[in-house]
This record gives sequence, C-alpha cells and structure tokens, in this order.
Amino acid sequence: MTTQAATLITNFASAGAEFHPPSISEFFPDAVITFPGLFIFGSPFEITRINLVQFLATAALVIFLVVGTRRMKVVPGRFQSIVEMGLDFVRVNIAEDILGRKDGKRFLPILTTIFFMVLFMNITGVIPLLNIAGTSVIAVPMLLAIVAYVTFIYAGIKKSPGGFFKNALLPSGVPWPLYIIIVPLEFLSTFIIRPVTLTLRLLMNMVVGHLMLVLFFSATQFFVFGLGGWWTALGAGSLAFGLAFTLFEIFVAFLQAYVFAILTAVYIQLAVAEEH
Repeated sequence: MTTQAATLITNFASAGAEFHPPSISEFFPDAVITFPGLFIFGSPFEITRINLVQFLATAALVIFLVVGTRRMKVVPGRFQSIVEMGLDFVRVNIAEDILGRKDGKRFLPILTTIFFMVLFMNITGVIPLLNIAGTSVIAVPMLLAIVAYVTFIYAGIKKSPGGFFKNALLPSGVPWPLYIIIVPLEFLSTFIIRPVTLTLRLLMNMVVGHLMLVLFFSATQFFVFGLGGWWTALGAGSLAFGLAFTLFEIFVAFLQAYVFAILTAVYIQLAVAEEH
C-alpha cells in the first residue's frame, strides 16, 4: 500500500503537482537592496528579506515601548497595562529574582532590552507575510550573546577587579593538583561555552521552528491543491498540525526570550558573587 501511495504521488508530481520541501537556503535569501559602493569584508553591502524583517521588528519594538511609556497614567489603559506587564515581568521575575533588588536595578536596562529584542525578533516567524524569525540567522543571536558575555565579565571585574578571573578559574576548596584539570574546564565552561550555547540555543530553535512550519503548510498546499481528491483529508491533517505548531512557536518565542534573559542574569549573578 505504501508503494502504491508513493507511485501515485510520483505520478501526480510528473503531471505537474510537485511538493516543495523546506530548504536551508531560505535562511540565505537573495539581496533585496544592494549598495555597490559600500563594501564589508570585500563584498558589497546587501540587505535581504530577513534583514528587512529584523528592521521591522526593531521598529515595532521601539514604537511599542515609546508609545506604551510616553504618557503613563495612574489608571492605565489596555495598551499601557500590556507594556507595564511586560516590563514588570522582566523586573520582578528575572532581574530581582536572580540578582536581588540592588543589582537587579543596575542591570535591568540590559535584561529588558535582551528580553524584548529576542521576543520581537522571534515572533516575526509566525506573522503572515513575514514568516521568518529575525533570530533565525546567526548574526542576531551572536550579537546578543556577545552583549551578555561582555556584561557578565564587566560585572565581575567591576565587583572584584583583582579577583574575578581567580574566582572564575580557581574555585575554592579544590586540592591544588586538580587545578591542572579544573582551570581549563572552568575557562572553557565560563568563557567559551556560555556565549556559544546562548547563540546556538536561540538560533537552532528558530531555524527548526521555521522549517517545521514550512513543512506542514507546504504539505497542505501539495495535498489539497496538487493532488486533490481523497488526499485533501491528509491536507486537512497537515493544516491542523501547522496551526497547532504555530501556537507552539508563539510559546517558544516567549520561552526563548525568557531563557536568554534569565541565563544572562544568572551569569551576571555568578560574576558578582564573592566566590564561584
């Protein structure tokens, strides 16, 4: 039966109904705008569709925060309440819970920026006509990881100029012969793995989410409009999975923003602690 189904699909494909699976090339689109006179690393500076999505997400974030906080009232309206809820969530559940009130207030601006930037860049993946996350190419996750990396190192040096690297690489209570093993491991864990995992965790979640959505909706189009007939039932099933996965991607967009921000707060907390 499986062979017959595969043969039937092949026959329909040869008749003009072709399934177009998702491809990694979608994350490397052609340039929309090119600046021939401006070169970066020897190549002309170009703006792709994903770059435009990133610009739109950034503009939407700025408008969201400016409009929501420009004329704040004692009795907030609906929009102000949404903005305040988001800001309070970062302040209370991330900054103050992890860093305490004093350090939480110090690092609140950077944590708020990271949370909302990741959220707005992620959510574009489920917005019609945009349909791809601004964090699905490595530049944005890497940039945010570098910001988090520099922030926790700055926090540690500011707290203990002469002891930060010692505390980070030489944990107390360890017999000195074991430092031969411990120091390389601590250096790798603290200064290499942290930024790499921050980058890859966010990037891979957004890449996989986009590929899954494209797969479900491409299958729907293929079954319904390409094959037709009783294959439409499979199209209805793939559409249902696509809609369910869209809701899941919205949840993932919020979750990844929370995880990125809270891990940044945890790294800062570890950096400002007296001993690690």
